[in-house]
Amino acid sequence: MLLPSPPPTAFTPLLSLAGGLMIGAAAGLLWLGIGRIAGVSGIVGGVVERIDRDWRLAFIAGVLAAGIGARGLGLAPAIDLEAPLPLLLGAGLLVGVGTALGGGCTSGHGICGLSRRSPRSMVATACFMLTACAVVFLTRSIGSL
Repeated sequence: MLLPSPPPTAFTPLLSLAGGLMIGAAAGLLWLGIGRIAGVSGIVGGVVERIDRDWRLAFIAGVLAAGIGARGLGLAPAIDLEAPLPLLLGAGLLVGVGTALGGGCTSGHGICGLSRRSPRSMVATACFMLTACAVVFLTRSIGSL
């Protein structure tokens, strides 16, 4: 390991900036390269539905390789999942249903949609953020009781 792994809740502005730049670069390269939006749920959904699988599988492999590489270099914290696997799988399925109902995911709307000034993405991203704030507030409120 090259660097000590930061704690999961550490304030890491430089690492966060680097991650954001990489996400933006990946989204931009995908758009410029093949004219596709980097909405991860849509990319994964296309693999499941067997639509244009080659570029989708390459994108997913790149996302996984970047995460594994960052962890190997000590730039990402270890992930400690405290929930049982069936609960995590169920949550993942619910996220998939939500993105299908919402017409996209946080990466599709929040990164690609906002950069294209899509009104639909602006509303969707505001809903994501407000929901996230409410969940954090409720989780911390209930946890402190």
